[in-house]
Amino acid sequence: MDPLELFRNETESILGSILGKKGIDHRPEFGDAPKGLGDAAFPCFPLAKVLKMAPVKIAEELAEECKAHLRRSDFRLIEKVEAAKGYLNFYYNEKELMRLTLRAIDEMGRDYGKGKQRKERIILEHTSANPNGPFHVGRARNPIIGDTLARILRFAGCDIVTEYYVNDMGKQAVILAWGIDNLKGKVEKGKGKNDHRLVPFYQRASALMNENPDVLEEINAMLKRYEKGDRKIGKEVQHYCSLILEGMKHTLREMNILLDNYVFESRYVYNRDVTGVIEKLRQSDYSREEHGAYYLELEDFGIQGRETRFFYTRKDGTSLYTTRDLAYHLDKLRRGDRVIDVLGEDHRLQARQLAIALGELGEEKKPEVIFYAFVSLPEGKMSTRRGRVVYLDNLIEEALERAYKEVHKRRPDLSEEDKRRIAKIVGIGAIRYNIIRVQMEKSMVFRWEEALNFEGDSAPFIQYTHARASSILRKAGDEGSVLKEEAAGYLLDPNELALIRALARFPGLVQECAYRLKIHTMASYLRETARLFNQFYRECPVLTAPEGEREARLLLVRAFRSVIATGLGLLGIEAPEFM
Repeated sequence: MDPLELFRNETESILGSILGKKGIDHRPEFGDAPKGLGDAAFPCFPLAKVLKMAPVKIAEELAEECKAHLRRSDFRLIEKVEAAKGYLNFYYNEKELMRLTLRAIDEMGRDYGKGKQRKERIILEHTSANPNGPFHVGRARNPIIGDTLARILRFAGCDIVTEYYVNDMGKQAVILAWGIDNLKGKVEKGKGKNDHRLVPFYQRASALMNENPDVLEEINAMLKRYEKGDRKIGKEVQHYCSLILEGMKHTLREMNILLDNYVFESRYVYNRDVTGVIEKLRQSDYSREEHGAYYLELEDFGIQGRETRFFYTRKDGTSLYTTRDLAYHLDKLRRGDRVIDVLGEDHRLQARQLAIALGELGEEKKPEVIFYAFVSLPEGKMSTRRGRVVYLDNLIEEALERAYKEVHKRRPDLSEEDKRRIAKIVGIGAIRYNIIRVQMEKSMVFRWEEALNFEGDSAPFIQYTHARASSILRKAGDEGSVLKEEAAGYLLDPNELALIRALARFPGLVQECAYRLKIHTMASYLRETARLFNQFYRECPVLTAPEGEREARLLLVRAFRSVIATGLGLLGIEAPEFM
């Protein structure tokens, strides 16, 4: 249930009825009214031509008609209507808003805000990092964005499947396998998980490939045999990729990220889907050949410069990553009604080329692509090949240590086990939230003083507020479970109303985030709602309030705690009971 939807429906019904009597076929569209000028604002400017009147005059006349309509009808959710500078401003009935919102949250609990189940199936691909070493911080945004978006879409009612496309057939995978096979005893293994243990082989093999033409020739020959279907090489490469992938999965689990499917690139070569793609692309009017290699000429599609040629085979006829990616996308588009890809901003051209090629393959549907800018640290950008990287595991480790120091400083009375447990909740939450809160298109610098700030725009601030609400309820015991209908009569302070208005917005915000494929607005909402709760907490005593008022405020505290926990969960962040 969305409490505000009831108010919006009543507002639209009142104004729609009045406009209909004037012979105006115009569905009222409302926006948020400026602070202090109501809850919903209808701009009268589009009606000026139709009614041949000034917008200010239209608003004034419509306001009078709406007031008359309210007086003679049983509408009870709208308190009053006023005209202001060409806008028609509707004010919601505050007591009804309080009553409906508190009742909905109390009855629905953590299901408050959940959307109705939709039949449409969405396949969301995210992360898909090459399995040749640990995740690095620069691309940490991809799995966090993908997982958070999947959580929001699922809660909004979407049938969604998440997938990781494992590039087990590219040159980097072969370099890894060659390195492990040929450099045993010559390269010191890394420590810890498989991805850290084996990445030195990849790094050293990459360097040798650039230094020694014979090594390059060996790796290229191995790659060609693999792409032509050599099962022995394939089994070996896939084994090493799977070892690395296990370490990468562990990192994802540490970040509260679980994917539904891991789809291996080699599958589309072995099942001959890639062969079908090549054969069909060669029939395109835009297919060209150069020294045995085939490509699509994309100049007529608006692609400019040196990038007009989209190669889909090498000179020897073997496929490229782009060809296999086309086969994977055709498979996804067959399995899903919508396909969403989360990609770094450096993939914009490739995404555009892929969409054109899908069209040439006769596919009408196209993937929806979400691009993100990269994360850097104050020290600067990172190199991905020569070992000059900061791994996501390092960031996680530092987050847990820094969070532990904060928890120990604030709660020295806790047991060591509780300190470590809370430190993990706070540390992982700090990383996720600090990345989510920035619009995906904007580049960002990850700073610890921001991520672990207990007073600012951070997960610890929101988590601490949730813990404060939990503490109030623990001290109160089971009180506050009554007065669902009468509570509004006691909640008269402006700080109480401001908090309830924020809680009422939650269901609509879930749908907005899902529709717009945006996640930073959910982070902003949680921060602002936590701020409003803290303001309410300062101005409105709960446990020491008079009878009736106390119970009503406890109901409000319980409602806040439920919504904030649900919202944090949508960001993949745990809501601790105490900190």
